[in-house]
Amino acid sequence: MKSTLSALRTTILLVVLTLTGLASGTASAQEDRRVRIINETSHTIVRFFGSNAGTTDWEEDILGDKVLEPGQSVMVNFDDGTGYCKFDFKAEFDDGDEVVKNGIDVCEISSFRFTE
Repeated sequence: MKSTLSALRTTILLVVLTLTGLASGTASAQEDRRVRIINETSHTIVRFFGSNAGTTDWEEDILGDKVLEPGQSVMVNFDDGTGYCKFDFKAEFDDGDEVVKNGIDVCEISSFRFTE
């Protein structure tokens, strides 16, 4: 009887540890909202915005005083503290064009390409 209880406790402990490990792995993956933004166009991105889908405003220009030349990329952390995974992206180019992409899941992707 004692060995059966011991075996049962060991089994329960292993199940709990396994489930805890799976949950923390999922949480870690969801917390990583870093996405490499890649400019694969022939024009310079002069302003870039990424706002969570729960807001109606574009936040500040992520590039600030920098630009993203053709062929360049930048790593952006979209963790704004809201827990959102869906973000809207807007790129403004040196020729005046603007591209908006809605509902990008930054918890699922590691890179996003602007192409022509």
